[in-house]
Amino acid sequence: MAGTQRTPPRFVPTLTTVLELPPEAAPVAEATLPADVPPPAVSEPSRAIALDPQAQRSEAEIFRLEEQLLHRVLQRVDLSLEEHLSDAVSAAVQQQLDALIPRLRNEIETVLRALVSEALAHELSDNTGSTPALRAQTLG
Repeated sequence: MAGTQRTPPRFVPTLTTVLELPPEAAPVAEATLPADVPPPAVSEPSRAIALDPQAQRSEAEIFRLEEQLLHRVLQRVDLSLEEHLSDAVSAAVQQQLDALIPRLRNEIETVLRALVSEALAHELSDNTGSTPALRAQTLG
């Protein structure tokens, strides 16, 4: 059998760490389950046992195991995705704000200049009656 083993493709996960089970879990880990008995649901990954690859499983068992695995993988991906997405969105928003602030300042300055000029022109045109009194004072 050693001659038939080959290196799996790089995208296939491989076992890199061997976990030592506590002494009370050793008999459970060494026991092999019959093919007609589904493995127990394990809530802690450290308590999980490997399935016998030679055992024949029904389509329903295979589907259930795939669903469990998919669910666990998606939970892990969801946490990482949320963190990475939050960082990416924050960076993108900050870049947009950095680019937007100078444009907003220029636009606000232009609008304020126009409003002040308009208000000053309006004020001067409304108070034309007071200018002759000033001229009379300067002539006298």
